[in-house]
Amino acid sequence: MSLTVAFDVGTSGTRAAAVDEDGALVARARVIGTDRRRADGTVDPRPWRARAEGALAALIAALRERGRWAEEIGAITADGTSGTVVLVDAVGNAVSPGLMYDSAHGTAADRAGALLPLARGPAAHVAHQTDFVLTLLGARPGTTDPNNALKTGHDPVAGWPDALREGPLGPLLPRVRPLHAPIGTASPAARALGVPASATIHAGTTDSVAAFLAAGPRAPGEAVTSLGSTTVLKLVSPVRVDDPARGAYSHPLGDLWLAGGASNAGGAGIAAALPGADLAALSAKIAPDVPSPLDYHPLPRPGERFPEPDPDLPPRTAPRPADDALFLHGLLESVARIEARGYAALAALGAPALRHVLTAGGGAANPGWTAIRARVLGVPVAAAPETDAATGLARALARHRS
Repeated sequence: MSLTVAFDVGTSGTRAAAVDEDGALVARARVIGTDRRRADGTVDPRPWRARAEGALAALIAALRERGRWAEEIGAITADGTSGTVVLVDAVGNAVSPGLMYDSAHGTAADRAGALLPLARGPAAHVAHQTDFVLTLLGARPGTTDPNNALKTGHDPVAGWPDALREGPLGPLLPRVRPLHAPIGTASPAARALGVPASATIHAGTTDSVAAFLAAGPRAPGEAVTSLGSTTVLKLVSPVRVDDPARGAYSHPLGDLWLAGGASNAGGAGIAAALPGADLAALSAKIAPDVPSPLDYHPLPRPGERFPEPDPDLPPRTAPRPADDALFLHGLLESVARIEARGYAALAALGAPALRHVLTAGGGAANPGWTAIRARVLGVPVAAAPETDAATGLARALARHRS
């Protein structure tokens, strides 16, 4: 029986999951690690690959414990943080540092352009984080998917715009292949761990789309909010809505569209405001049915993307009450208000009114926050039935292969 494997390359490590032909989970693994930002905001991209390779090794060990083998792996894919980029050479190795999705450089294309003068050798391709990891596993260099490409300026219908094709990034723009399309076979690095040479590598996606696929809503008006380091909204829409000035965009989803946007406010900003705090214990002291009068914008660093983009917006966490539980209440409710403004912005652009929200990411485990968000959003809010993006992406690819 063939296994399908997916990697979720996140901000706190890399997860891997293997499912069988029916989509049943066989094994999971995780390698923890965070990216250390340099003074200029760049990161070393090589740990993205090292963590993926480590996660694959750990996953294969977990398979052996369950009486399964690496030789059963038939397909591999991955997701990564959207808008995170690096420049690579003709064989896919990094020739520049990386810039993360939330760096203060505007769009992903702006970030790629900022990397050009930092290249240590001839650059052949702009690579998103997903692309960089998949190339290690065997994807053809210079290949990406529509969801990652969207953040770099690619139009799902019209393709790469003239302004990019005719600019300095033009020769480096990757080929865009559909989600789940085969884009290579197992690399020597993957084969060295036991993956068969016949295993195919498939085009991946962004972390937020993978979280949406894991949660599984399909009807217009149904949405998934990913509450992790940031807050990412995805809403099923019968029409495409886009407003680059507000950070709104739409991914193709079969005959429908996945309208959304991403705010930099979220878990990372809350953690920065309450370093070392026991958030679960503080959350238990909150009365979620009572609105908080505090108005914050918890950001880990200056800069906001959606629904009111402002690259210079500073974190706002004042005034701070003496009671940490009241402070956390204000932070959680403020993120909920940002979420509500985001869905309202999508509706104003023509997307359907919000009907129901499933929650992915670490915030899904906080019942008090769920209750606050349901009150602020005015619709039912629940944890997604599957919150692991790697598992959801593996299942989506397994369905595609069947």
